[in-house]
Amino acid sequence: MRLDKYLKVSRLIKRRTVAKEISDQGRITINEKVAKSSSDVKIGDVLTIQFGNKTLTIKIERIVETTKKEEAEHMYSILDESYATTD
Repeated sequence: MRLDKYLKVSRLIKRRTVAKEISDQGRITINEKVAKSSSDVKIGDVLTIQFGNKTLTIKIERIVETTKKEEAEHMYSILDESYATTD
């Protein structure tokens, strides 16, 4: 599945166009390699997403074409969630 579609279906990012913009800016990595919106994701991949001052690291657990809101959180597990500190 394409990265931008996965981010939308899993509800990590609300809109696919926003997911595409963020990934094309180099703010998402798959297994520590910079990813584009068209990159393929697989079960077991580790994604690191930078949202402003927040960095989220997840592991892909499931890939489905569509899902209900309640089931979307089962598509991934959060490995790390950190915030940048400002001095």
